[in-house]
Amino acid sequence: MSSTAVLIVGHGSRQSSANLEFETLVAEYRAHRPELDISHGYVELADPPFEEALHQLAGRADRIVLMPLFLLAAGHVKNDIPLVLSRARQTFARVHFAAARPLGVHPALAELAFERARSVLPADLPQAAAARTAVIMVGRGSSDPDANGDFYKITRIFGEGRGFAWVEPSFIGITWPRFEQTIELVARSRPQRIIAVPYFLFAGRLIEMLGQKLEAFSANYPWIKTALAPHLGVHPALLSVLDERLSEALQGHASLPCDNCQYRRPIGGVASNVGGLQALLWSVRHTVTHSQAMPHVHAHKPLRKHIFVCGNVDCASRGSIPLITALRRQIKEAGKQTEFRVTRTSCMGRCGEGPTVSVYPDGVWYRGVAESDARDIVEEHLLGDRLVARLVDNIMQ
Repeated sequence: MSSTAVLIVGHGSRQSSANLEFETLVAEYRAHRPELDISHGYVELADPPFEEALHQLAGRADRIVLMPLFLLAAGHVKNDIPLVLSRARQTFARVHFAAARPLGVHPALAELAFERARSVLPADLPQAAAARTAVIMVGRGSSDPDANGDFYKITRIFGEGRGFAWVEPSFIGITWPRFEQTIELVARSRPQRIIAVPYFLFAGRLIEMLGQKLEAFSANYPWIKTALAPHLGVHPALLSVLDERLSEALQGHASLPCDNCQYRRPIGGVASNVGGLQALLWSVRHTVTHSQAMPHVHAHKPLRKHIFVCGNVDCASRGSIPLITALRRQIKEAGKQTEFRVTRTSCMGRCGEGPTVSVYPDGVWYRGVAESDARDIVEEHLLGDRLVARLVDNIMQ
């Protein structure tokens, strides 16, 4: 039995090239730290699932450090990983589990992003070119205000003392400001050049989408030179940061951050999620506790069905926002507003196949849903309890 094992956790992607980059980094770290038993797993979209990989390690190690290879701490780091660890500690009582912090706000990562931006500047006059260049840092975007705040911080660290005319943060989805808005705003300052820096660890569909948006902007503003910098990718700087996070976890000096977690204390105007691990169950028990409470102005019975519609950038571009409006209108016309609810969600993991709709508690997913399909979903599925077969997602088959 090995004394110490490390599980590096990645997000996972449907694009094999992105998973290959992640696994290449894991292999490099394994070679960098040969004394450790290092494995990997994914939160979603790829195999092996990290909970399964964690159980395999627990069969041969007496101490395991779970290292989230995430740039910032948001839902997966604050929710999924702690819950899996909680179950693992109950199942494997003899094993000591620790969770390292994610990569987080780190000067080495800001420096790496700067290297990527500098690589697309003219090699002969990099400083002079920087003075006439605006940089837009592009993040994934999160529903977690703490993660979005950290992205703003890393953007500021990136820009300090670099000599760029303008450095602005933006997001590709979920939150605001979006890249399209930011680059339009930046263009008004008449820079000679705009560099978009994707603050992503690995390649994937979102970077492809960013490239398409940059091309569309260039077509409208041909007098402004534009360039898409490489993403962070596999780099020795990442191995150094992983070493730091591993050392912190092994020495007990740092663990998953909770000081700014929206589930543990109020952040800005977001106060309703506070309550530790129990807050993670808030959305599940919400309708039940409401119906059990004393009557109040918006008392209601538990919903019969909850309809989730992806409102992320890809599905939105394919018409999910008008679809949400149409579903709500059909439900209202049927007089079933207290029984059925339509909620706009962030990415549901079916990019390129949307708009995506899921109906719970039925567990039925539809894909490629158009605004014109709203009536059939309401009349056939919600009211008639029959599947709209032509729209059923193949993940059910």
